[in-house]
Amino acid sequence: MYEVIPAILEKDWNAIERKLNLVKSFAKTVHIDVIDGVFAQNKTLLDPQPFSVFKEDFILEAHFMVDEPVDYLAPFAQAGFKRFLGHIERMSDQAEFVARAEELGEVGLALDGTTSLDKIEVSLNDLDAVLIMTIQAGFSGQSFVAQHLEKVQKLSDQTPFPIEVDGGINDITIIQAKNAGARRFIASSFLFGSENPHAQYDKLSAACNLTSAQA
Repeated sequence: MYEVIPAILEKDWNAIERKLNLVKSFAKTVHIDVIDGVFAQNKTLLDPQPFSVFKEDFILEAHFMVDEPVDYLAPFAQAGFKRFLGHIERMSDQAEFVARAEELGEVGLALDGTTSLDKIEVSLNDLDAVLIMTIQAGFSGQSFVAQHLEKVQKLSDQTPFPIEVDGGINDITIIQAKNAGARRFIASSFLFGSENPHAQYDKLSAACNLTSAQA
């Protein structure tokens, strides 16, 4: 099963709320980027509580681009988040993050564009997903780096869980990512940079369905 997931990377709650309302009628999951200004030279809203009003509308997925993602698990879970993706680059104890996240919902590890798969220190059997960045994490609007799909291909040969691809997803690159073995596709600029995000979402979904039928 393939899924297109809208991603929101914003500092201001009003901008976040506007985007959530734009996709509420057609997306079942939303991907919320959480950046602390330490992991990357960018910063988003770090207070999860406002999201609680949308916890019945979406599966809320948190993408922690932060120092020590484990510290963010409890407050985001309390706000209604059900899926937690933490970057290993600033994670001192992967096993602790995975164990604590498992108690709260689904857990996945995230790898930045240049981070190799051998940096994963926990058993893949303990994970519900892995997120592979196809850009450098921290900013939306970047161009897709196809060479990072080599990690998707290698990982998809090892495990049945969903692999997410994040960065530069459009109606062309989504096919490349799908062919490499990804099953979840995180899209931001392609959706929200358009006057009609729903039409763009449908275009991405159609690309997945078409390639699935041909496979």
